[in-house]
Amino acid sequence: MNVLIVFAHPEPRSLNGSLKDFAVQRLRRAGHAVQVSDLYAMNWKATVDADDNLATTPGARFNPSMDSRQAYANGTQRGDIAREQEKLRWADAVILQFPLWWFSMPAILKGWVERVYAYGFAYGVGEHSDSHWGDRYGEGMLAGKRAMLVVTTGGWASHYAPRGINGPIDDILFPIQHGLLYYPGFDVLPPHVIYRTSRIDEAAFAQACEALGQRLDTLWTTDPIPFRKQNAGDYLIPALTLRPELAPGRSGFGIHVDHDDVDHRSRSPRDSQNTTR
Repeated sequence: MNVLIVFAHPEPRSLNGSLKDFAVQRLRRAGHAVQVSDLYAMNWKATVDADDNLATTPGARFNPSMDSRQAYANGTQRGDIAREQEKLRWADAVILQFPLWWFSMPAILKGWVERVYAYGFAYGVGEHSDSHWGDRYGEGMLAGKRAMLVVTTGGWASHYAPRGINGPIDDILFPIQHGLLYYPGFDVLPPHVIYRTSRIDEAAFAQACEALGQRLDTLWTTDPIPFRKQNAGDYLIPALTLRPELAPGRSGFGIHVDHDDVDHRSRSPRDSQNTTR
């Protein structure tokens, strides 16, 4: 399989850098082809601007979406954007690896998404009608590929628990997992989070590598998060709100995960038989 790691940390000798090197070695030893987009090492341009379209009209008013659409359709994108899109086409699985800074990804990684996710490539695709509102949230150009976050944070796991002061980690990562990955079609695996990074000594690093290695070994077999598909009947179109009979009386990020599907897949065959008695 082909794996793309998009890595966002400015220090190659950091914990993140060491874990990235471990991941590359582990995946390659298992027979997978690996490419790494090391954004800081690449000096990645994070800002979206008119220079991203090589055929822009001098003095014309800049429209980020329309310029992106024109550049993608006409083959006039900057070379760095086109190369990253080609990596995404090549990849069977994509890993975004980054430290959690101020409750989100580093700006350079957000800039990678904003520039690489061109109009016509990652969004703005598919028909819009009374029953289908574009190819997105479970459909799209990147459907059939897998994606996973590898995230480090200085906080304790309890800080990101359901009642933790920072808020649940699944809620914090929801805009990334549901918005940036599921939107263009990825099957999104549960994230791999490493907590209390400042407390990781040599022994803890070995444990961290072992835990990450297990996730990498099961990259192709782990069940993805069962986000609801936009065009499969769960949402009213064009309002794009969840049907009232689904998750009644509830709101928030969690309603966009099909928990019934989670329960069904988590039952053993014996459990499933017992439910029919």
